Amino acid sequence: MIPFTDEELLKPVSASLQKVMPMLEKDGGGLDLLGIKNGKIYVRLTGHCHGCAASGTTLKYGIERQLKIDIHPELEVINIPMGEEVRLD
Repeated sequence: MIPFTDEELLKPVSASLQKVMPMLEKDGGGLDLLGIKNGKIYVRLTGHCHGCAASGTTLKYGIERQLKIDIHPELEVINIPMGEEVRLD
């Protein structure tokens, strides 16, 4: 169980995501943080990352790995593709 509320996670998650942004931007990609719900971090890969064949690997072994190292090992990252919406309320 993650010992933080979703609200408490917002600032550290944002800071951790900034660490992976240069990697994404180097390949013409990007990332939008959509929200956090029950320890799951919802993001949207943008730019060249959107639809890239390697985006699943980037998500799990780049972005999620960094969040687990920086914050908590039980965090999970979920990509919500463009055109799809997620309700976090």
